[in-house]
Amino acid sequence: MRVSRKVEHLQHALQTGQSGKHGLSDIRFVHQCLPEQSLSSVSLESYIGELKLSSPIVINAMTGGARETESINRDLAIAARETGIAMAVGSQMSAIKHPEVRSSYTIVREMNPSGLVFANLGSEATVEQAKMAVDMLRANALQIHINPMQELIMPEGDRDFRGVLERIAQIVRAIDVPVIVKEVGFGMTVEAGKKLHDAGVSVIDIGGFGGTNFAAIENARREESIGWLNDWGIPTSCALLEIGQAILPNRIIASGGINNALDLCRALSIGAGAAGLAGTFLKTLNQEGIDAVIQQITNLNDQLSLIMTGLGASRISDLWHVPMIIGGETAHWCYARGIDIRAYAQRQDPRLK
Repeated sequence: MRVSRKVEHLQHALQTGQSGKHGLSDIRFVHQCLPEQSLSSVSLESYIGELKLSSPIVINAMTGGARETESINRDLAIAARETGIAMAVGSQMSAIKHPEVRSSYTIVREMNPSGLVFANLGSEATVEQAKMAVDMLRANALQIHINPMQELIMPEGDRDFRGVLERIAQIVRAIDVPVIVKEVGFGMTVEAGKKLHDAGVSVIDIGGFGGTNFAAIENARREESIGWLNDWGIPTSCALLEIGQAILPNRIIASGGINNALDLCRALSIGAGAAGLAGTFLKTLNQEGIDAVIQQITNLNDQLSLIMTGLGASRISDLWHVPMIIGGETAHWCYARGIDIRAYAQRQDPRLK
């Protein structure tokens, strides 16, 4: 029997891994030899839009929609519950169309009854479907993922992307939870950020290139590969700098290949209120189990606090004022796109002015 597309995606995600071409290594912090900070005074509380987070780490959208994926969502939900972090599910369209797979999503709320949970649908969703997705999970927010390049490479994918922005705006007006719009790994531009902001979107997840590569995944599923599109997209560092020109950091989620505390801190410091991690948790869960995922999240929080102490940052919002040097391909991108990287190098904590 042929496995479902959802399971195929998971299998290929584990096989292809992450490219690591997220550009975050182009960011170098300016060392603070007098941080005037203690580890015990660091708080990881953060906000994305109206949502308060106990940690800036979010278990980002991965899966659901097949019986084989229910155990993955169950374990991830337990990890989110035990560490107090937010979690998003994969696209719920399959559950809306096929009620027999609803349990692969509802297990998340069952395992984490009081946690922050994000529903998820594609940009083809209607207002009615958006309400159904939110109700299904008693969700605190709705993620709408946009993925035109993945769809175009996907053999059975969509080919018509007209009306996406208007559908998103209609959903924003109709539902009573915040709407997060997320790219799936190809990044976003300042122009897209402004349009989404004007449409009333609460939070943007930039979904930069450098993490799970859905072009490569879909090419692995094609009979005739168009692998020359596997490097398509805007690196995470560049997408963050782009979107940062359009909206405030507390309305940005960084994602795209983040898998250690230094890159997590870099992404937050560029200008994000939270960071979404998916592939790195999936790999750990697959290889080592749920306890290892819980320990991984704990370690990331501890290591982030350590770096923040060295930078003199007691809160996530303090990171937005930490000076950093932007080099490499990210600097070339910024030069071509008119983003002033000197301003980032000369940032100063307003408390010290």
